[in-house]
Amino acid sequence: MTAPFATYRLQFRSGMDFRRAARLIPYLEALGVSHLYASPIFQATPGSAHGYDVTDYGALDSALGGGQGFADLAATMRQHGIKLILDIVPNHMGASPGNAWWRDVLEWGRSSAYADHFDIDWSAPKLLVPALASSYGQALTQGAFSLAFEAETGGCSFKYGGLLLPLAPPSYAHVIGRLDPTTFGALARRFAVVTQEDSAQLKSDLAALAEDAAVRSAIIEATEAIAQDREAIHQLHEHQVWRLVHWRAAREQLTYRRFFEIADLVGVRVESQRVFDDVHGLALSLVASGDVHGLRIDHVDGLADPRRYLDQLQAAAGLDDGLYVVIEKILGRDEELRAEWPVAGTTGYEFIAALAGLFTDARGLAELNDHWEQFAGPADFAAEVTRAKREMMWRNLAGELGILKDMVLALTDRDPMTRDFGADTMRRALVEFAAALPLYRTYVDVDGAAPADEAVIAAAVAAAKASREIDDEETIDFVGRLMRLDFTSPEDQAAALSFVTRFQQTTGAVMAKAVEDTVFYRFNRLIALNEVGGDPDPKDLGLEPFHAAMALRRQNQPYGLSATTTHDTKRGEDARARLYALSEMAAEWGEAVMRWHGLLAPAIVELAEGLAPEPNIEWLFYQSAAGAWPFDLDPADPAGLAAFRHRLGDFMEKAVREAKFRTTWIAPHEAYEQAVRNFVELALDPARSGEFLGDFTAVIKPLMVAGALTSLTQTLVKLAAPGIPDIYQGSEGFDLSFVDPDNRRPIDFESRAEMVEFIGITELGAMTEGWKNGAMKLHLLRCGLALRHRARALMAEGEYLPLTVEGPEQESVVAFARTAGEDWAIAVAPCRTLRLTAGNDRPVVPRSRWHDTAVVLPTLAGARLVNHLTGETLGTGGRVPLAGLLDRFPVALVSTVPP
Repeated sequence: MTAPFATYRLQFRSGMDFRRAARLIPYLEALGVSHLYASPIFQATPGSAHGYDVTDYGALDSALGGGQGFADLAATMRQHGIKLILDIVPNHMGASPGNAWWRDVLEWGRSSAYADHFDIDWSAPKLLVPALASSYGQALTQGAFSLAFEAETGGCSFKYGGLLLPLAPPSYAHVIGRLDPTTFGALARRFAVVTQEDSAQLKSDLAALAEDAAVRSAIIEATEAIAQDREAIHQLHEHQVWRLVHWRAAREQLTYRRFFEIADLVGVRVESQRVFDDVHGLALSLVASGDVHGLRIDHVDGLADPRRYLDQLQAAAGLDDGLYVVIEKILGRDEELRAEWPVAGTTGYEFIAALAGLFTDARGLAELNDHWEQFAGPADFAAEVTRAKREMMWRNLAGELGILKDMVLALTDRDPMTRDFGADTMRRALVEFAAALPLYRTYVDVDGAAPADEAVIAAAVAAAKASREIDDEETIDFVGRLMRLDFTSPEDQAAALSFVTRFQQTTGAVMAKAVEDTVFYRFNRLIALNEVGGDPDPKDLGLEPFHAAMALRRQNQPYGLSATTTHDTKRGEDARARLYALSEMAAEWGEAVMRWHGLLAPAIVELAEGLAPEPNIEWLFYQSAAGAWPFDLDPADPAGLAAFRHRLGDFMEKAVREAKFRTTWIAPHEAYEQAVRNFVELALDPARSGEFLGDFTAVIKPLMVAGALTSLTQTLVKLAAPGIPDIYQGSEGFDLSFVDPDNRRPIDFESRAEMVEFIGITELGAMTEGWKNGAMKLHLLRCGLALRHRARALMAEGEYLPLTVEGPEQESVVAFARTAGEDWAIAVAPCRTLRLTAGNDRPVVPRSRWHDTAVVLPTLAGARLVNHLTGETLGTGGRVPLAGLLDRFPVALVSTVPP
């Protein structure tokens, strides 16, 4: 396995295509990364902003430049020594008629050659298409349906708005039968009994006839006549293998597995060898050609059997030393990546969580909690998670719950001891078990439950019973038996495995939607902790837990990615770094929020169900504004303030919908949402809220300085700790983004490229003076990446050793070494920075603040230590005062490897 030493994540689409990416390759080479880490590039739904809605695994997206554009990009990358890691999406595809597989299924249903490519319940009467804005009856009555004839192909489609659904070829007879029977009667009869083998030829014959303008006009008149006849259009609809329904129906009666709760993304049965081959053909050919050097697997927890899939993938790649693979996998508290999985590691969310523990002050967090609860009311994170998971199962995933319930009852009916279990009780047992699972999913497979799964299942059974939500505890025990495949007959074991597979695919979605996309917008105490893979209510904070996590990381996944920002994170890494410092100013923040609440009282309105925004959302607003406030934004700048106001307003609307308390994506509460937007507008209007803006910017000024220093420490740790540093596009400079789609805004790569050219160690003073432009961070990245390039084995596999720090500020410093034989690399930096930078206007710690604090470096014989960030030689080690070590640059990267 050839692993990267640093990756750069690039989001294709939204202005980024293969040609533009090729122009960036020299910049990435100058920055010092080894691999471009690309978002999905296969053909996706037209207009896709992200590429996760693939419509053709066998084609590169024409909107990005297609095959030729990619070939040109690959050639440029080879020229500059940059390799490619590709993000692939094996779990789901876009459920769009533009997807040829899906279109064929819509035409032929169970008879389609691709019927088994998708996770569809073929026992259902119809394949439901949840696309209507109203009920079917209303749409029919309003004349919303029509037909479209594609003369070039001879194809007919059922039309609703911009949606074109293919008609089953036998139903073409309903259209052609309205034409002159003398001329078209035979063709209509042929269509009425057409088979899949003959349908293409019949459509071609129809297209040939339609070349005659009179025939084409007659066909179009027939389609229009059917559209104007409600009974005729209804009967044609009823003859299809699919049925159009209101989009809300997807929650309760969808007939295919979807991605989370997105009906436009249909689950793919990649566990089938034939489907696996069809999905991975092009991707693996790019690997074989050398154009792709590694894969990132999206949503691995959605797969039926992740371990088997990963084994298949490595076998299909056929590389002697294995293919570099990382998986999007969120590890729960105390969960470790399965050692037997043939992967380099995860995409790095657990690394963000470890950083959060390092930068958050435990005593300050407790004090901040007191102020938050005094302002917004008491909250219990664990209880809120359980509540949200129940809501997700009962409401958003009610259809999945119904399928799972039916699968269980089919098993209970076989045994006289369990046949009396009721449907409602079993539904509640499944909900309580899922709500009690502490992790995203278990990994029970045909071999049964591994010891780690056994422990999780037992804990979930006990917790579900303790909830006292189920009268008949035997049903919960039965769910536990199912999860362990604890049955005698092979038939029952197989049925149990089918249930467990579907259940495990569901619990990941339940956890993700309930926690990341719900509770993270409800539990707003310190939103820097509300990060994917993170813990808003952490139990272990400080240096020792961080060092333990890094030592474990070096042991379990030294080649996993170390992310600080991804396309899925809730905020940019530097916004998060800034907000950690709130745990160091809890009292001041609590008092400030009370002042601001009074100053902005005119912007808070009383609706029938309460204040808008309510205190918890108001608290979220202040933190969100503080984290994302641009370094150069002057409250007197109307244009800059207007742009920020728009971005913050969009974020707040998304936040309140995700919280699902008073408004949702499914049922927006317009009056409430408008009240929240009005609050943002007034708060950021200097003409009406000048006093608030003056006070707010004064309070957050120290946060901006401390956050910038924390950002440098965060970057240093990412460069030096176990794992492969991953840089999200644009975050080589300061990244203060909100959640998607804000984090997909265009990046000014030109200014970054210019900055890279002029950065040098002789410019440290000027760099520090102009720190707001991000040059300090860029300088740190370049130096760190250069070290990783020269000392690959040391930085990838070297031992991880915490270093001793002595003196009055020892708890405010993180220091560790990587060592392999005679080679050493050492990182030293402040880790709780607000007090250390108090009163300063630059992200540096004044020498006097360190007092006698020093780091004890290893004493080396015959080797000298060099600080790569300043060029200074430190001698052979020993006790080094921080006042000197961190004087010219506020963090240190020291090694025995020469610059």
